[in-house]
Amino acid sequence: MTEAVIALKDVSLTLGQGASSVHVLKDVSLDVASGEATGIVGPSGSGKSTLLMVLAGLEKVDSGTVRIAGELLNGKSEDQMASFRGRNIGIVFQSFHLIPNMTALENVAVPLELAGHADPFGVASRELTAVGLSERVTHYPGQLSGGEQQRVAIARALAPSPRILIADEPTGNLDQATGRQVADLLFAKAAERGMTLVLVTHDPALAARCTRQIAMRSGRIEAPLAARETA
Repeated sequence: MTEAVIALKDVSLTLGQGASSVHVLKDVSLDVASGEATGIVGPSGSGKSTLLMVLAGLEKVDSGTVRIAGELLNGKSEDQMASFRGRNIGIVFQSFHLIPNMTALENVAVPLELAGHADPFGVASRELTAVGLSERVTHYPGQLSGGEQQRVAIARALAPSPRILIADEPTGNLDQATGRQVADLLFAKAAERGMTLVLVTHDPALAARCTRQIAMRSGRIEAPLAARETA
């Protein structure tokens, strides 16, 4: 049986306090096999992005268990979680989250430097070449198109060679053609490196490219949608 690299059991999470509190996740259980591509779909406010933040250890759950890459995240300190995330999880956001006063090369090298990597800039240069930006390494985010900025973000996520790649609306800020190119890159790199890909999207065509789709509504996972047939 294929190993479950992501295993959530009866996870619940409430954000906010008092009258403004929102029960965002309600008894969510989910297993994702190693190397699988899973698309999470559903209406705005259904809990999709919050679920990704739980998977990345950026939100602590109120109850239930979160086991990622064989490690239980419940009870980890912020420092332990940051170290774990740096080794195991790459994240691509809708809004790129690049540091504006750093070049593309420096943006990709940052997480490697923080992790004490022996050659952060060498790896960063190779990753930028791998996403087609070998000629843009010295450019700042403001000098890059939206598609190029997202490629830098993908290179940064890939650089530590994580087991899991998480993408939150990765094509949401891009035009259709550029979004398709970025999606092609994400799926290609995840497959090439045997990574587990979990992405949230409103784009049915993008979700349909995943091995399977998970539908969320009102903080719960609905019955899983049919898996995509593979040749």
